[in-house]
Amino acid sequence: MADDTIRNELGRNEFFRRFPDEYLDFLAEQASECEFKQGEMVFRQGDRADRFFLLLSGNVNVSVPAILGPTLVIQELGPGKILGWSWLISPYQWDFQAEAMSDAKLIQFEGGPVLKHCEEDNEFGYALLKRFTELMSERLHAGRRRMMEQWNPAGFA
Repeated sequence: MADDTIRNELGRNEFFRRFPDEYLDFLAEQASECEFKQGEMVFRQGDRADRFFLLLSGNVNVSVPAILGPTLVIQELGPGKILGWSWLISPYQWDFQAEAMSDAKLIQFEGGPVLKHCEEDNEFGYALLKRFTELMSERLHAGRRRMMEQWNPAGFA
C-alpha cells in the first residue's frame, strides 16, 4: 500500500480524524500494510511491543491468556479499530494478545520512530498520547467487564 493510500486511510479514520495534516503525513511514513490469516497471532502477551496497528479488514480478538482454563476474549475488533498500545509504555511488552479471527489486513506503524517523534515534538506526542489513553481506558474497562462476566462466582454480588 503506497504512502498516499495509507495517508488517505488515516484521514478517514476516527482515531486520527482530528490530527493535523503534518501528523498524518508523518504517521503514514512510518506505516506499511500487513496481512494475517485466520488463526494467526498478531502479537502475544509478554512479547516485545514495537508497533501498533489499524485494522483495515477482517476481525481480530484481543484476549488475555488465563493461568488455568480458556483464554478470556476482551474485545473483538473490526475494520477501523486501532490495535496495540504497549509500544508506548515501558517495558514495551504486550499486555494482551491478539489473534486474527478471519483473514485480516492491517496497517502497522513502527513504534520506535513514532515514539522518538513524540519526544521531539511535544504537541504531536501529547495529541497521540491523548488518543491512546482513551484507547487504553476503553480496553481496560472492556477487560474488567469481561472478567466480571466470566469469572464472577455464583452468588457473588
